[in-house]
Amino acid sequence: MAGQWGTPAPYGQQPWQPATTPQSEMRAAHADRERTVDVLKAAYAEGRLTAAEYEHRMASAHQAATYGQLSSLVGDLPSGPVVAPFGAAVPATFLPQPPPLPVAPSNNGLAVASAILGGLTLFTFGLTGVPAVITGHIARSQIRRTREDGDGLAIFGLVFGWLSLAGWVAFLLLVVLAAGSGSPH
Repeated sequence: MAGQWGTPAPYGQQPWQPATTPQSEMRAAHADRERTVDVLKAAYAEGRLTAAEYEHRMASAHQAATYGQLSSLVGDLPSGPVVAPFGAAVPATFLPQPPPLPVAPSNNGLAVASAILGGLTLFTFGLTGVPAVITGHIARSQIRRTREDGDGLAIFGLVFGWLSLAGWVAFLLLVVLAAGSGSPH
């Protein structure tokens, strides 16, 4: 019974023969061989395989053409690709890795500051207008150079900053005009 599932075969033969399933004859891809090689590397590093067994199985893994051949190389190892009937759960080790989640570009910090300062001009009677304009212009310059997000925030801060400055200029002109028209000649 040497070579049956669960019984080791003499050195030089395939160590394990897993049960034949419909998947056993499916063609293996390069990625499948690489996952099998990863399992073999881990088993060797953990001391589960001798150097000779490791080298023999590695050579066989690179030449394997089907899932059955690959599973025979790692069937006696933990987390090996044991061929299961269709519909059975596949170990996470052998599932395709999901693509990395896209990282949303971050908003420029000065653009955020400009938007906040621009919004505060309504509550500070325009006192935060000058800082909103300065940070807005610096932020737009940085955004063009670094391609960060936040241009809309910088523009928001600039618009409210310039509006508050225009309001202060209009107020000062009215004060000067009122003072000039009220003085006797």
